[in-house]
Amino acid sequence: MSEYIYPQQMLPAPELIAAMTGTAAVIGTLLFIPVKLVLDNQSTTPVVLSISLNGGSSFIQWKTFSGGEALVLDDDMYTFPKGTIFSGNGAANGNFSISYTYINL
Repeated sequence: MSEYIYPQQMLPAPELIAAMTGTAAVIGTLLFIPVKLVLDNQSTTPVVLSISLNGGSSFIQWKTFSGGEALVLDDDMYTFPKGTIFSGNGAANGNFSISYTYINL
């Protein structure tokens, strides 16, 4: 009997993106459990990225991105849970984008 590996399909999720306004702005909520994430500060000034794991009741300041900085999280074993909310706080001169993929089960 032959064994076959069933390939998992990695699919794109809708981009989470928000304009930075100088105050905390919700970038978006993960609709799926991500496999790969691209976090991209598309502005020229720093953006403080915060994360909520409890529906927005509280936020954890996670990382400050310098102007134009992007970060790829590419670890298939560890990830953020579905429903994670991302918030950014930066000067009003650009967007912050989070693109991600998930596994089609």
